[in-house]
Amino acid sequence: MNRSNRLTATYAVPKSKENVVKRHLVTTIAGAAALALLTACGGGSSGQAAADGPQTIKVALWNYATTPEFKAIIDGFQQANPQIKVEPVDILADDYQQKVTTMLAGGDTTDVLTMKNVIDYARYGTRGQLLPMTDQAKALDPAKYSGLKSYELEGKYFALPYRQDFWVLYYNKTLLKQAGVPESKLQNLTWADYATLAKSLTKGDGQAKVYGTYQHTWRSVVQATAAAQSGGDLLGGNYGFFKDQYAMTLDLQKSGALLPWATAKSQKVSYNTMFSTGKAALMPMGTWYAATLLADTKAGKTKVDWGMAPLPQRAADGKTTTFGSPTAFAVNKNSKHADAAKKFVEWASGEAGATAVAKAGVTPSLQTQAILDTYFGLPGVPGDALAKKAFKPDTVVLEMPVGDKSSDVDQILTEEHELIMTGQKSLDDGLGEMSKRVKNEVG
Repeated sequence: MNRSNRLTATYAVPKSKENVVKRHLVTTIAGAAALALLTACGGGSSGQAAADGPQTIKVALWNYATTPEFKAIIDGFQQANPQIKVEPVDILADDYQQKVTTMLAGGDTTDVLTMKNVIDYARYGTRGQLLPMTDQAKALDPAKYSGLKSYELEGKYFALPYRQDFWVLYYNKTLLKQAGVPESKLQNLTWADYATLAKSLTKGDGQAKVYGTYQHTWRSVVQATAAAQSGGDLLGGNYGFFKDQYAMTLDLQKSGALLPWATAKSQKVSYNTMFSTGKAALMPMGTWYAATLLADTKAGKTKVDWGMAPLPQRAADGKTTTFGSPTAFAVNKNSKHADAAKKFVEWASGEAGATAVAKAGVTPSLQTQAILDTYFGLPGVPGDALAKKAFKPDTVVLEMPVGDKSSDVDQILTEEHELIMTGQKSLDDGLGEMSKRVKNEVG
């Protein structure tokens, strides 16, 4: 995916209203009184903003041009609230967490901050860098808001989710049809079935090769899947529950049905390119990818005929367990327009915001039948029973548990994942080293 390297937002300070008053001092005593009143009241009041024009709030986000729900939310909010202007602070996705951390440490006043993951959110919330949203969160129905509980910190909330991504299995309908594989075969797929199918769908060689599947280089593709479906603890320090998932992935790689991890990493292979150009028949990936496929199809960048199925399971028992992570908006403690910022956050997480997100082809946190109908009514979205089943998993486990050890454990698991997938360590040695390092280095 294309990523912008520049910040599109500016941090210009609004023209001082005090200067306007000063120009009248030479002609009227009333000007002096007005200046005194203005100084006493301060320059950031909502009444002043209403008198002088729209109030502006800044929203920190990433890759604005290629992340469709941001524009959908901002445009929808401004249409509903014309008295508030929203200015995006666009940050490169790969730099987002570090940039926001630096901004908060430096006292930056950007009003709304997008919480890209719950690990960073927990850090900001426990440091007192976000304004409380507890009353607003407790007014929501947790049965309808997927991911809401992930933002609870000792009974308090500092953000409201607006989207909830989870992993499904994307598939190329044309390649399945050419191989004589009915789509119904993906209904209750086990990982063993998935591996067998991927091998059977692999064909050709060299530049013309089509891989049966593509699994991106992220550790979560293997580790988070295993943890979610086995009940394993990613922070616990014992990682034997990873073994089956790794063994299957390494076997697919060895058989040639899966692009080698080292090749994908060194050549910076894009998962979108692998799937949208027909180089892979299957691909486990998050629900967010559907928005990219829709946009690329509309722009004429891809002609792939795609579908969605539930993520494969350890056993074919009719139940679907997957993993994912919510995304939320929070209000910076240093915001100069806190009321307007909170209004934005509430709107984005509410029904209007969820509808805007669904129309952008992204999975909203709030999931009512009307909103699901909006999503599946979009041109190009697969509306068959298989896709709808994929969209309603029985259980969605948080991709990475929230805790004070999460960041350190994540780093260790990532490093050891690379060594296993490149063959620099055997599977048993790699799993053993993961456990040893987490216990010794993190505790």
